[in-house]
Amino acid sequence: MRPAALVILGAVLSLMVIAAAGLVYLRSTGLSARSEPGPIETTTARTLRRFSIPPGARARPNPIPASPEAVADGMAHYADHCATCHANDGSGDTEMGRGLFPRAMDMRLPATQELSDGELFYVIENGIRFTGMPAWSTGTADGEESSWRLVHFLRRLPQLTAAELDAMKARNPRSPEEIRLEIEEERFLNEGAQ
Repeated sequence: MRPAALVILGAVLSLMVIAAAGLVYLRSTGLSARSEPGPIETTTARTLRRFSIPPGARARPNPIPASPEAVADGMAHYADHCATCHANDGSGDTEMGRGLFPRAMDMRLPATQELSDGELFYVIENGIRFTGMPAWSTGTADGEESSWRLVHFLRRLPQLTAAELDAMKARNPRSPEEIRLEIEEERFLNEGAQ
């Protein structure tokens, strides 16, 4: 056999082995979102995420100066928009976060904290295809500024205090049922005070 034919045969056989392994994986998991991703799948997903972020975005600096006000604005935005999946503490341990596949990332871990500001901004604005992370870009300067402030808050997640978590909880969206129960409780307490 010629060397070129051997290379082609080797490539075809390699593709067949990869396809067979993929089929075995699909048959064993059924693509269920309930199973925990294994180390190979996790590494592959993180590698693909890195490749999906353009180099120019990676090097982009945060134009919003770091300040307590920027972090507070980012915290308010996060509590209202992000905590449903990522949890107030950034752990991803919420009903929504646990139900996603891959799971909502723990924003406190090095895998996220080591991303550049530009990478975090890019993920917020553009989302991550084939995951539960949607694109949040509004296409406006105000929307971009809000995302940059959110990046400042994401850096704060590993050091959140109990007081900050309580402040965030007050800003979390509530269901109509939670609001109704709160109104009923307030009514009951007010009737008892009369």
